[in-house]
Amino acid sequence: MTIPIVADGQPADRPIVVSEIEKQTMRKVAWRIVPFLILCYFIAYVDRVNIGFAALTMNADVGLSQTAFGIGGSLFFIAYVLFEVPSNVAMEKFGARVWIARIMITWGMVGIGMAFVSGAWSFYTLRFLLGAAEAGFFPGAVLYLAQWFPRAYRARIVATFMVAIPLSNFLGSPISALLLSLDGMAGFAGWQWVFILESLPAVMLGLAALFLLPSRPKDATFLNEEERGWLSDTLASEHAPGTAKPGSVWRTLTNGKVWALAVVYCGSSATSNALSIWQPQILKSFGLTTWETGLLNMIPFGIAAIFMIVWGRIADKTGERIWSTAIPLALTSGSLFATLLTGSLVVTMILLTLVLLGNYAIKGPFWALSTETLPPSMAAAGVAAINTIAHLGTGGATSVLGYIKDQTGSFPMALIPLATLTMIGSITTLLIGRAQRRQ
Repeated sequence: MTIPIVADGQPADRPIVVSEIEKQTMRKVAWRIVPFLILCYFIAYVDRVNIGFAALTMNADVGLSQTAFGIGGSLFFIAYVLFEVPSNVAMEKFGARVWIARIMITWGMVGIGMAFVSGAWSFYTLRFLLGAAEAGFFPGAVLYLAQWFPRAYRARIVATFMVAIPLSNFLGSPISALLLSLDGMAGFAGWQWVFILESLPAVMLGLAALFLLPSRPKDATFLNEEERGWLSDTLASEHAPGTAKPGSVWRTLTNGKVWALAVVYCGSSATSNALSIWQPQILKSFGLTTWETGLLNMIPFGIAAIFMIVWGRIADKTGERIWSTAIPLALTSGSLFATLLTGSLVVTMILLTLVLLGNYAIKGPFWALSTETLPPSMAAAGVAAINTIAHLGTGGATSVLGYIKDQTGSFPMALIPLATLTMIGSITTLLIGRAQRRQ
């Protein structure tokens, strides 16, 4: 992993002089922390969205309607919302190493339990438990990265970390399609093998986190004394996010900036999660085989994974956060609305690619904007609160999508709520920018 050294807010062709100690410190930190967290988030997202492929055969086997499937999908996010902020505050108390390990081990065990779904109610129960188990991982990881990387690196680092989301669909799609072909092996259906074999890595990575993740820079034995000193001093001078203080949760939940940022992220979160779950069924509706669905489902996510890293680097080089968030959201919204105008598989694929390209491009600049906008004392609970509030819309959109599809028979009609939410997010970002300029 190479990290271009360009000061945040400086034009790309005018890089500042960077000391050798900074280069070697950030190189070591990036290699030591980021690949492992990417792998963890990759597995987390695979376990979250593998029901999209499992549903191709599971729904018929256990008798789930599209509406029931959508309700189960939304219950994941309801649990996520209920447990996310407390989980992130607990991470501050117990440390990232222990808490991230706890999250991964429990979600892996619940994910394996998904193989034993027998009807709507067991599906609802296990999806709720999976959301409760995973709650806190993403905001905890974003906060953790902010405690290791100075401001000038955050958009590209968060974008690199979050590339795990499109990669989970890009690589997970053919893997899930292949696992479905194991139908009947050892008496298990193919969709049961999807849940079992894709959840086991979470347990193993959770155990590995106990040995591989240091809690804070001062505990980093992989850095020498000079490197630890430089990193600690730099982060302290920038008022890096610290521990949550008593009462910070309530102050955070009543803060207008948190709610505005949550509105921005709501549409993006809803789109990425809803399409991760529903896109295989959207493509299958064109008469494709399961294997063809898996291969085509890879394409939009693969392109989006590359572009989100490029866009994150651009956002860091320019130091610009508002337009680098608003423009991709507008692209996402317009492309979603455009699906109403076509019944062609090729055109639909192009539009879905543009949707995901814009939707994932905002991840780096948006979370950099959030950690830079919130005061340091609010960062721990603030990042979690933004993600939590945004997931209220995610859960609702996932459920509504299934209901609209059942009522209208049309997937493009079901995508209208996502188009509306991302449009609102783009407008809200511009309003945040105007408020910042006034200040």
